[in-house]
Amino acid sequence: MTALGLPDTIQACLFDLDGVVTRTAVVHAAAWKEMFDAFLRGYDGQRPFDPSADYDEYVDGRPRADGVRAFLDSRGIHLPEGTSDDPPDAPTVHGLGNRKNELLLAKIRTDGVEAYDGTLRYLEAVRAQGLRTAIVSSSANCRDVLRSIGAEHFFDVRIDGVVAAERHLPGKPHPDTFLAAAHDLGVEPSRSAVFEDALAGMDAGRAGRFGYVVGVDRVGQTDALYAHGADTVVKDLSELGGKE
Repeated sequence: MTALGLPDTIQACLFDLDGVVTRTAVVHAAAWKEMFDAFLRGYDGQRPFDPSADYDEYVDGRPRADGVRAFLDSRGIHLPEGTSDDPPDAPTVHGLGNRKNELLLAKIRTDGVEAYDGTLRYLEAVRAQGLRTAIVSSSANCRDVLRSIGAEHFFDVRIDGVVAAERHLPGKPHPDTFLAAAHDLGVEPSRSAVFEDALAGMDAGRAGRFGYVVGVDRVGQTDALYAHGADTVVKDLSELGGKE
């Protein structure tokens, strides 16, 4: 293992955004809960959205529409798909997703975005060692979030919700967005490391046969991260090394 805590065959690092680089996973969970709880009040006998269990299982790391669909399926609720430009009050999959995004952006505007200092230091060390880097996120707000924390310069490639839609790439747990990042960096998946906090991201790392998959446990799900394909699990990337 190198001083970065990675196999010496690794030439590129592919980072998720929410929960790995930024402290926005909890904000996403709160926005999902507010949106789904309001929606579920129209259905008798439905329990509220669980911001830990339901979030981790059905929506974390997935594109918005996929998260809406997966959660509603778990409750036996089926809605029309609608289209990506549906208004946030439309009773469709995309309408609910747009409502969640509206709530998320309002929370970010109010509270701002914080980065994980350990991740920023690790990124500096990774870049200093000459490894290639990419940000891989299902968020369509990825670029704005990176700019808000002054971290856009850390990444050679960005594959986010906007790029995925343009290229028709399925989101996590499919490996396609990570594979696209490795391709754009000119590095084989087997020589690329994935850094993720979401179970769907672990599944993507395993499915893509990446060289190393690092699970970042911010919420006490170490066992689940290993079960979904992590090679190692840390609470913060500072545990991997990279210090001078």
